[in-house]
Amino acid sequence: MAIYLLTGAGSGIGAALATVLHERGDELVLLARSGERAEELSSRYPGARALVADLAEADAVAGLAADLPARLDGVVHSAGVVELGDVEGQDLGAWRHTLEVNLLAPVALTRVALPALRAGAGRVVLVNSGQGLGAAPGWASYAASKHGLKAFADSLRQEEKAHGVQVISVYPGRTATPMQEQVHAHEGAPYDARAWTRPESVAATIVHALDIGADAALTDITVRPGR
Repeated sequence: MAIYLLTGAGSGIGAALATVLHERGDELVLLARSGERAEELSSRYPGARALVADLAEADAVAGLAADLPARLDGVVHSAGVVELGDVEGQDLGAWRHTLEVNLLAPVALTRVALPALRAGAGRVVLVNSGQGLGAAPGWASYAASKHGLKAFADSLRQEEKAHGVQVISVYPGRTATPMQEQVHAHEGAPYDARAWTRPESVAATIVHALDIGADAALTDITVRPGR
C-alpha cells in the first residue's frame, strides 16, 4: 500500500485524484486549511489522515514535519489560487497571496517532506498550469507563481536525483473545476464544463506518473482540452 500526501483534495483535480487513490486502497495524508475542512475530508475519505495548515502561511506549513509519516511514496501539490488582474491595477496584496499559496507553500511542504520522500524513493508532483509555460494578459501574478513553481521543480529534480526522488510537473490547460468557473466569471464569459478537460482525466495522468516504474522518469506533462 502506497502512502501519499496531497494538497487541494477538497475540490477539482485534487479531489478527483484523492478519490482514485482512496478507492484503490492507498493511504492518504490530506492537508486541510481549517479544522472544519479537515473533518469534511476525513468524512469523505474514511481512514485518511487530515492535517491542518493554511497554505497562505508558509511558516505554518513548515511546522508539519513532526506529523508526517516516516515514509512517503509521493507528495502531490494540487492546491492553488488565481486572482486575475492587469499589472497596473492589481494590488501587491494579491501578488503576495498568490505567490504564498502557489509557490512558497509547495516549497515549504516539500522541504519538510523530503526525509520521508527519500526513505520511500518517492515522487513530487506539482500541478502547474499552461500559464506556467507562457503568460496571457491579466494573468501576470498567477503566471509568475507558476513559472516559479516550474523553476523550483526543475532545480529540485536535479538535486534529488541521487536520493531516488523523482519530480514531475503537470501542466493542465483549462480544466472543468470550480477555479475555472471563477475565471470565466471574471472574464465575463459563459461557462460550459463540457468544453474543458475533466479533472478526472488530469487525475488519471497524475496516477500514471505516480505508478510508472523507476526505470522511467517523467518530468513535464502537458494536458490540454481535447475539443
